[in-house]
Amino acid sequence: MTEGHIRREAVSDQLFALLRDRILGGALPPGGALTAERELAAEFGVNRHAVREAVKRLQQARLVEVSHGGRTQVLDWRRTAGLELAVGIAAADSGPTVQDIARDALEMRACIGADAARLCALRCSARAAAEIAAAVEAHAQAGPDLTDLDETYIAWWRLIVEGSGNIAYLLAFNSLVDGMIPVADVPADLGAGEILDVEAHRRLAGHISAREAGAAELLARELLARSVPAAPRARKGARR
Repeated sequence: MTEGHIRREAVSDQLFALLRDRILGGALPPGGALTAERELAAEFGVNRHAVREAVKRLQQARLVEVSHGGRTQVLDWRRTAGLELAVGIAAADSGPTVQDIARDALEMRACIGADAARLCALRCSARAAAEIAAAVEAHAQAGPDLTDLDETYIAWWRLIVEGSGNIAYLLAFNSLVDGMIPVADVPADLGAGEILDVEAHRRLAGHISAREAGAAELLARELLARSVPAAPRARKGARR
């Protein structure tokens, strides 16, 4: 999107994205006032309704706060925003790169998966444990197409996360699977080390069936951590 020009389709969406990036990039700093509605309408040649819709979305994303007096204050997104903002963070002019966010998401995935496996061993029914074991065998028979392997692997992990009984983990899992939280392509050697280790999957299913929560957690963490890149993080710019 070119600064100072807004395409006519989806005007409020474009304006929201531009203002979001200004906030994430620091051009609109925390604690300051958002540019006035009239000024934004004049700057981009749009009507004030489009501006109001964009500001409403910023408020829903917890990037700004609209006071009763009409003043709109920029918030510190690091303290107020949620996971749904992950895509926007990578689009800003400074701060974490796409690779940074992807690595962060993979680290979160490993942590959630490990604890989900622990809780699943403690909470899931005997039937759910049997379904998890059967899903491992379905994964072992999948392929060689990587799409098929991905589908059976995701289906297997979904059973584990559902078996944990933790709704927050399930929603985070859905966000990762659906791409709401950006995860860059995992290097082939790292991904293969995780996805193709059927014996590790069988052992994990066995730990869950045997109610060995600690062993399930340790193995799940080791398995998922294989896909986390070891390269040092590269920041586009420092933020406080």
